[in-house]
Amino acid sequence: MNPFSLLFFVFLAIPILEIYLLIKVGAIFGALTTALLVVATAVVGAWLLRLQGFSTWQRVQNSMNQGELPAIEMIEGLILLVSGALLLTPGFFTDAIGFCCLVPMLRRRIALSILEKGVFRGPGSDDGRPGPGSGGPSGSDAIEGEFRRED
Repeated sequence: MNPFSLLFFVFLAIPILEIYLLIKVGAIFGALTTALLVVATAVVGAWLLRLQGFSTWQRVQNSMNQGELPAIEMIEGLILLVSGALLLTPGFFTDAIGFCCLVPMLRRRIALSILEKGVFRGPGSDDGRPGPGSGGPSGSDAIEGEFRRED
């Protein structure tokens, strides 16, 4: 399955699942209670997101003060960004995923998994493609080689 088909499926399936869950929960608890639950999860999620964001920011600053690259913390920040978007999206399925991303241990495992799989590769990484400054097509204008002056 190509990435476009997968994205199309996700953007089609998730709203259908959210509508289904909202209807089922609404049938059990009533429309007003369901609407209040959706708003409450967004408010609680935003509050927890703020706390986790500050905590992650402090860890980024500590890493940088120690002269280390805060790679894991930066990826955790991206996960928190996605989590915030999921929590502000009305629905119970997206809220559940968003709340899972707020759990520090789970978020760190996801970040480590992303780093191990090499999803984010820097310039000149070991993926067979030249990066900037490596003399390749996407690199600098310098051409490495030997020359001999003939006068």
